[in-house]
Amino acid sequence: MQLKCRMLAALLTMAIVAPSAVQADEDAVKARAILEKNKLAVATVKLVVKQKFSMFGMGSEESESKMDITGTVIGPDGLIVVALSSTDPMAIYRNMMPSMLDEGLQMDSELSDVKILAEDGAEIPAQVILRDNDLDLAFVRPKEKPAQPWPHVDLSNAATPELLDKLVALNRLGKVANRAYSLSYEWVEAIVDKPRTFYVPGSQITNSTQGSPVFSLDGRIVGVIVIRAIKDSDSGGPFGMNDAVIPIILPAADILEGAQQAPPFEESANASTENG
Repeated sequence: MQLKCRMLAALLTMAIVAPSAVQADEDAVKARAILEKNKLAVATVKLVVKQKFSMFGMGSEESESKMDITGTVIGPDGLIVVALSSTDPMAIYRNMMPSMLDEGLQMDSELSDVKILAEDGAEIPAQVILRDNDLDLAFVRPKEKPAQPWPHVDLSNAATPELLDKLVALNRLGKVANRAYSLSYEWVEAIVDKPRTFYVPGSQITNSTQGSPVFSLDGRIVGVIVIRAIKDSDSGGPFGMNDAVIPIILPAADILEGAQQAPPFEESANASTENG
C-alpha cells in the first residue's frame, strides 16, 4: 500500500512538472531562433575615451581608456543605437550630482576613436552622429557608407509586452569569451507610463547589458536596454545610486523616433549632433 502511494505521488508530480518542462523547451527553441535571425544585428562598438577629473581646486587628472560596448544595428546603412551612458561613463554622475558640479567638481569625457567590430574581426571607422541625453541614446554610423545593406532590426515591427511577460535579450560577449553571442531571459517586472513608457526588467543577473536588443518570444523587437537616471539630492551621491539609477528597456518606438532625426549620410561625415 505504501509503495502504491509513493508511485501515485510520483506520477502526480510528473503530471505537474511535465507541461512546465515542455513550455521551457519551446521557449528555448524560440529564443535560439531569435538569435539566429538577429545575431548579425548585435554589434560590438570599440571606443577610446579620454577622461578628465578635477575636484575643488585640487588639480586635475587625465586618463584614456579603451572600451567595448554593445549596440543594435537598426538601419541598412549601418546605423547603430547604443546607450549614451556607455559612451560616457561619467554622464550618470554628472546628471545625478549637479550641486557638486556647481561647487567645483568637474568630470569630462571625450570620444577620441570609434570603431565598429565586424563579424570577420575587421574594425570599421565610425562616429557618433546623434545623441539624446533624455533617453540615454547615442547613434553610431560608419564613416563611409557601406557598399551592401547591413543586417538590422526592424524597429517598426515592435511588440508591446505586459507585466511578467518573458522576453529574450541578445548580446555579444567580450574578447575574453571569444566574442560569443549570448541569450538571456528577461521578465517585465514593472511598466512605467509617465513621463514616457518604459519597461523595468527583473533584477536577476544575466549577460544582458546596455545596448542589448530585447525581443518578445514571437520574434518582434521590444526595445533596447539603457539606463534611466534622475537628479536626486536624497540619493546620497554615488553611494546611494540605487534610488536614482535603474536599467530599463526603452521601447522601439522611442528609438525609431530618435533615429529619424539622424542627419543624412552625406551630412554626417564630419558632424555630431546633440539632442536633448
